[in-house]
Amino acid sequence: QVQLVESGGGLVQAGGSLRLSCAVVSGTIFNTNVMTWYRQAPGKQRDLVASITNGGTTNYADSVKGRFTISRGNTKTTVYLQMNSLKPEDTAVYYCNLKQYSTRWSEYWGQGTEVTVSS
Repeated sequence: QVQLVESGGGLVQAGGSLRLSCAVVSGTIFNTNVMTWYRQAPGKQRDLVASITNGGTTNYADSVKGRFTISRGNTKTTVYLQMNSLKPEDTAVYYCNLKQYSTRWSEYWGQGTEVTVSS
């Protein structure tokens, strides 16, 4: 069983920056995988923010392009989300997600880390 742990959330003023981390603390990551950050604001659905494949291909929601950057650590078991120029509408709980393929696709979620951007 893969366990993901997020960290780095907090309270920041609009225009500020935060860096979220998601670490695989147990289990095995297979070579074919995608790590994704999602976010869920109160009363809203969970939306994709950014994703990165094992090969380094990235994808971003239009609302964060140019402001957020997703990256992996050297060991490929940690993913980061650098968030710059934060806006109040970025306020949400941010979740890390891992999808990976061995003989079948499997999916895992972290517990979430809260980001609050004040105006």
